[in-house]
Amino acid sequence: MINFDYKDSYGFDDLVRLMVVLRAECPWDREQTHESIRQSMIEEAYEACEAIDTGDRALLLEELGDVLLQVVFHARMEEEQGSFDINAVCDAECKKLIHRHPHIFGDVQADTADEVLTNWDNIKREDKGGTYRKTVSSVARSLPSLLRAEKMQSRAAKSGFKLRDPWDDLTEEMEECRASTGRRSAEDEVGDLLFAAVNVARSKGVDPERALELSCDKFARRFDYVERTGGDLSGMTEERQNELWDEAKHEGL
Repeated sequence: MINFDYKDSYGFDDLVRLMVVLRAECPWDREQTHESIRQSMIEEAYEACEAIDTGDRALLLEELGDVLLQVVFHARMEEEQGSFDINAVCDAECKKLIHRHPHIFGDVQADTADEVLTNWDNIKREDKGGTYRKTVSSVARSLPSLLRAEKMQSRAAKSGFKLRDPWDDLTEEMEECRASTGRRSAEDEVGDLLFAAVNVARSKGVDPERALELSCDKFARRFDYVERTGGDLSGMTEERQNELWDEAKHEGL
């Protein structure tokens, strides 16, 4: 008999208890490791973001639950090893929030959102050794590269470091990319070009990850129009493809 209480309504403690049962009784759950479900953490976070983007509250409720499950799952694995449990995770997060909100829990003055963020960044930098270079290098490598580039550039800028004029830099990187030969050189220069493009986005106050997401959606709509309107793409001339593409643009797709 499974030691679990069935209820009409469950809470956080029930989810924690349910994970204990699953790790003990389910062959699949029992075999998982941090590494084996690492990708699930990323996917669930993105699915929650999609629910936010679509404004679907029912979907958001479901996806937030899936994100929470990942947190509980990883914490349970560590509890089994005697390292820490979900309460330790909550404890650490509460202490961090209290520490980084001295305008609420201390005597620091912060009347605007910008002042709050400035305090947060200063405290975070102090927590990481008091140097800006550590705040830059500590940006997670697992982030999408556009997002990682934006965060690194933003943190560097807060130190007083002056990046080159974004448009001049972009133009120079385009020329270097065009002139590159060989796969390794091209990879290096394309990376520099994308990094420069992120700096342009920052100068415009644009989230580069979101901007590229919108462009991907736009490309899909226009590609769909070209194929639906023109038929088989393999037999279509380049001129006709460009003509249909321009039509899609004029249609607002």
